[in-house]
Amino acid sequence: MSSPSLTAVVADDEQLAREELCFLLSRIDGVSIVAQAADGVHALDEISRLAPDVAFLDVQMPGMSGFEVARRVLESGTDLAVIFVTAFDSRAVEAFEVNAVDYVLKPVEAARLEQAVQRARKRRGEQPLGDQLERLVRLMAAQRDRRNQIAVKVAERIVLVRTEDVIYASLTPDSITIVTGQVSGTSNYRTLDELQTRLDPEVFWRVHRSHLVNINKIKEIVPWFSRNYILRMNDSKATEIPVSRSQTRRLRDYLKL
Repeated sequence: MSSPSLTAVVADDEQLAREELCFLLSRIDGVSIVAQAADGVHALDEISRLAPDVAFLDVQMPGMSGFEVARRVLESGTDLAVIFVTAFDSRAVEAFEVNAVDYVLKPVEAARLEQAVQRARKRRGEQPLGDQLERLVRLMAAQRDRRNQIAVKVAERIVLVRTEDVIYASLTPDSITIVTGQVSGTSNYRTLDELQTRLDPEVFWRVHRSHLVNINKIKEIVPWFSRNYILRMNDSKATEIPVSRSQTRRLRDYLKL
């Protein structure tokens, strides 16, 4: 027996993330994407216009967050399954409050997305709200545990390192280098943006387009020309990393420089 068909609206302000999600959904039997949106307002308009079965919503979007979209839909009484797809895993209770069917973390895995679609097919109304909250919290705890480690290729070995031990990550012409206090190797992530979704945004800052640093692993801040800074990191080489002009103000504010 074939799976019940679902019509879907996909909303994410990052085009590449939206396209990747649509590609993964296109490979799941019975899912038809009827519209895409790059912001919350457009997403709400498309949901109101098309009345899809399910909406895949990024949490942080311009104009209106994914949670705000879901609340508006809930208040309207529309029978819609909502699945949040986001880089941040700290909003489980809010997802519960708007009766989310599921909460999938980026980078999205095909098997995990298919699991979410199957939950959407069963609909959110089949579970008591208390059970639904417990499931969401349990799900997010499991995904958070999975995200506490990153695979780093060192020579011919694959080493799992704790994310909190990462000192910095840098983009090179051929790969992304990840450095901890014990190892230095390369990552299979294709971009720093993709890697950053795996890390705590309060701890890991994109201080330069080519560098992502753990602010708890900065050894020294060296004044540079035009009131900019160089960060000397707490690795064995005391690696120096430039701070872009756009990030200099954030660094000054954070460290009260």
